[in-house]
Amino acid sequence: MTYATQSETELNQILTNREKDWRIGAVVYQVLVDRFAPSSQLENKCGLYPEPKVLKRWNETPKHGHYLEQHKLWSHEIEFWGGDFESLTDKLDYIVQLGVDVLYLNPVHEAYTNHKYDSLDFKNISPEFGSKSDVKMLIDAVHQKGLKIVLDGVFNHMGQNAPVFQEAQDKPDSIYRDWFCFSDEYEVGYRSWDNATNLPELNLENEAVRSYVYLDDDSVVKSYLTDGVDGWRLDVAHDIGFNYLAELTYEAHKHKPGSLIIGEVWSYPQQWLGSVDGIMNLTMRHLIIQSVLGAIPANLANKQLNQMVVDSNYEGLLKSWVLLDNHDTARLATLVPDIAQRKLAMALQFCVPGSPNLYYGSELGMIGGDDPEMRAPMCWDKVTKDNEMLLWTLKLVATRKQNRALRIGEFKTVHSSDLIAFLRYTDKVEDACIIVVNPKNESVKEQLMIPYSKLMNMGNMVELLGMYPTQLRISASYLAVEMAPLSIAIFKPNTAPTNGYTTYKRVV
Repeated sequence: MTYATQSETELNQILTNREKDWRIGAVVYQVLVDRFAPSSQLENKCGLYPEPKVLKRWNETPKHGHYLEQHKLWSHEIEFWGGDFESLTDKLDYIVQLGVDVLYLNPVHEAYTNHKYDSLDFKNISPEFGSKSDVKMLIDAVHQKGLKIVLDGVFNHMGQNAPVFQEAQDKPDSIYRDWFCFSDEYEVGYRSWDNATNLPELNLENEAVRSYVYLDDDSVVKSYLTDGVDGWRLDVAHDIGFNYLAELTYEAHKHKPGSLIIGEVWSYPQQWLGSVDGIMNLTMRHLIIQSVLGAIPANLANKQLNQMVVDSNYEGLLKSWVLLDNHDTARLATLVPDIAQRKLAMALQFCVPGSPNLYYGSELGMIGGDDPEMRAPMCWDKVTKDNEMLLWTLKLVATRKQNRALRIGEFKTVHSSDLIAFLRYTDKVEDACIIVVNPKNESVKEQLMIPYSKLMNMGNMVELLGMYPTQLRISASYLAVEMAPLSIAIFKPNTAPTNGYTTYKRVV
């Protein structure tokens, strides 16, 4: 007879449910359609980029432009590289070979700029990318490859060129007048996101706006879910607020059970995870990058990571996206130019609770500073068999897929003075992973107490990443480690019998 404690039985059920949920622990790949793959139809598309828009060559790097007073835009916002749904579809095999689970696209709805965060019409598709039928074909192609697809929802604001906003601005008696917030208290006469003239904010307090965006069966959110989209990433979700996020999430789940709502939140995760499935965990991003750079000492990083886990809804953390860079930040290779430090950051990204979110090209070591440099077109010439960062990415993805604790496991901190250390574990001792990172430029020796009762005395440990040169044994719950400078190790217990014997014979 097996005597399992109530907590172990509950954990087994929790883990079973997590493994069935594609939203938990997935590897996400982010793409700007205009910048990912050059179009084979570029000559036929030139008419889609009328002046003052500019079509650039693929090998040109975006540079910060000048302000166009007439258009209330920066010139670099209307420079295009011509990628589209067809060219993206042609590169799906590359994305699949990376081992990712979810394709996330920056906005594809009709908009004036290249970044598409200034929607003209949420329900229409920007013609430079294709048509609504092309979106459906892309969705089908993504699903046939075994991936999910998530779109970017920009529901806090629209663009100044949107017909509904133009009518609301010109006609005080328009039915769309109350879709926006007009007042002399605002410098440009209406409330706009971050006071950007081009981004008039939607008045979400108006139920008609919420009906259009997510309440009605033919709303923006629900119509794309009906078309096959698996979820939404919500731009500036913190500006939408707790209540409307919760309402949107409820409506999405009601319409399509199992769909994913991810919020872009630059605030502490704790309370936001009650309103959405998960967040873009930018707090985790800061913690990871600053700790590998040495700005946050390892012992403090351990405490801060533990506090985040303790304070937050853990299921929500597992669904949250752990990113190191994206279209709003400098690229990782620019932020962390030292390749050894960068490898540590990526390893932590794949080991902490959450879903790693890779920004296209960063797996190749692409560089790029602040907007718009980090939005450069994909460097396909960097896709080589000896690209060090690509090989590291593939190793991390494979390691994660082969070790369920890294995807769905529980978390415990491991106290340390100079090392970042923590435990991911499941209901099976053989799954346990002990992550140890030395962010220092010098070797570190420490005695780490591992707070996990199933680890057996004198049990052998194996290391998964090949960066730890010697074999370890655990002794009375302690691991005596000697970590080389700027190194990481993932230790697992070796529970297999040796000459027919294992100390794990009665522990599972």
